[in-house]
Amino acid sequence: MFKTLKDPQLLMGPLVGRRKESPGLAVANDLGVETTIEGLAYFEADPDGYDIVFDATSADSHLVHAPVLSALGATVVDLTPAKLGPYCVPAINLGDLTNQKNVNMVTCGGQATIPLIRAISDCCEEIEYVEIVSAISSDSAGQATRENIDKYITTTEDAIKQLSKARSAKTILNINPAVPQVVMQSTIFITAGRIDLDKVVDSAHKAAESVRAYVPGYEVAVEPRLRSTREVVLSVRVRGSGDYLPSHAGNLDIINCAAIAAAKALTQFEKSS
Repeated sequence: MFKTLKDPQLLMGPLVGRRKESPGLAVANDLGVETTIEGLAYFEADPDGYDIVFDATSADSHLVHAPVLSALGATVVDLTPAKLGPYCVPAINLGDLTNQKNVNMVTCGGQATIPLIRAISDCCEEIEYVEIVSAISSDSAGQATRENIDKYITTTEDAIKQLSKARSAKTILNINPAVPQVVMQSTIFITAGRIDLDKVVDSAHKAAESVRAYVPGYEVAVEPRLRSTREVVLSVRVRGSGDYLPSHAGNLDIINCAAIAAAKALTQFEKSS
């Protein structure tokens, strides 16, 4: 909501919830944003009242929402790991998805690491194995995140293989309760053939620059380095912009930034067509 409100290309519609006591709806009301607790019934009652629907609920909920929204002709940006629509990582494939009616934003870990993995794959003969280890603050992992951990892992792994052509992938998520809170950081381990480290470093920084076009707090935290002749490791850190959530919640910021980038591209396609 906050990112939509500050973007001149987007016009905020109602914030649609399901619980009267939702603190998010209270914040929206204070800002003068229209709200409703009717859930899917709201969309069914006014199928022409919106262009883009952001689904930021849970993977299981999206499986219920998607067919209803599809029948209504809505364009949906899915921020859950339901993986019904094609994966969207804006730095990689946004231009290929502008005619889609449901795009999946993978996961926060996927958004943070896949652009770098894809860039490194272009500098290697073949990526045999990718492992990512992401650490996030416990207060940036809400109920839906915790319920979705299994789907988070499988969706991230599947997206890595699809978008980087890695033969196999493993995802580990560490929800850290430390105080002060940790900033989101993901470490990437890649096993590949014929690694050209100079090209890897250059490609990683170019990829990071492309992500920063829509995620300002994105940076390579640990430069790519060789652990052996066939293994490279690097880390990426994401600091949130602090629109509403604290800046250490980079995991939530990056997937919201990616969703906004997707929505802007999708609305441009709708206008042109």
